[in-house]
Amino acid sequence: MTKQVFLPDDIPAVGKKILEEAGLEVVVGSGRDHEKMKAEGAEASAVLIGTQKFDADIMDAMPNLKVIARNGVGYDAVDVDAATQRGIYVVNTPKALSGSVAETAVSELLAISKNLYQDSKAIHDDNWNYRKAHPGRDIEGKTVGILGFGRIGQQVAKKLSGFDVKVIAFDPFAKDVPNVELVDRETIFKTADYVMVHLPALPETQHSIGADEFKLMKNDAFLINMARGSILVESDLVSALKSGEIAGAALDVFEEEPLPVTNPLVALENVLLTPHIASNTVETKARMAVDATNDIVRVLSGKSPESAVNKINK
Repeated sequence: MTKQVFLPDDIPAVGKKILEEAGLEVVVGSGRDHEKMKAEGAEASAVLIGTQKFDADIMDAMPNLKVIARNGVGYDAVDVDAATQRGIYVVNTPKALSGSVAETAVSELLAISKNLYQDSKAIHDDNWNYRKAHPGRDIEGKTVGILGFGRIGQQVAKKLSGFDVKVIAFDPFAKDVPNVELVDRETIFKTADYVMVHLPALPETQHSIGADEFKLMKNDAFLINMARGSILVESDLVSALKSGEIAGAALDVFEEEPLPVTNPLVALENVLLTPHIASNTVETKARMAVDATNDIVRVLSGKSPESAVNKINK
């Protein structure tokens, strides 16, 4: 019987072509609703997901499942232990999106520095003179601190190299890189004009940036989070932004997604909010689809995947 690959969300044609050429049946679902995924993917041998929760309940509704592929780097929404216990590989696409996420991170740093969103909004609000009371800031000569210096953090440092900034980074596993000073975690918060979060979502990083860290930051410093919303204590960030403890923040990820319009962050003027778009480009989506589907084909043909995040004893 032909093995089935379930896609709750559609993917670029290049990815579907890889699956079809491997003789696999591609089933595109109707979205990320938990019960719909269970029903529509009931016969699947593989599934390719985004950031939606994928737990033991869904896995048990897909008894043929051999591999859960993640379009992206983070896999915190997948119950990896449950998958491993059931002999299901969990794979991700760590090589596909580093450059894109880094580009977006630098873009948001520049946008929050120059106050681009609020200045643009002011034109639509017929408030040309808004800019007079809200000048931007140059980043030349400033210090950028990168928390988490893996693939993405290193790409951020590379892309910042032409802006005449000092780059410091903290990562216990990082090796020396030219033009980047490795420092301790506290130094990042105390000295950086821009704190850029590129940490993995792990139990030890969950809610690891909160009131204590915001107190360490300079009053004119900015926080940029492109990693996961769960890394921040959101209520503490709101307090720090309201009180002027830090100057502002650019956030692409949130603990609750989609971000409710009632969330207090939405009402703050010193925040740039974007809807989890760091890797949302035509090129990156294609690369992720290729990497994810190639690993699906490997697993379903009896081979080991290239980017497994768990180990399965065959």
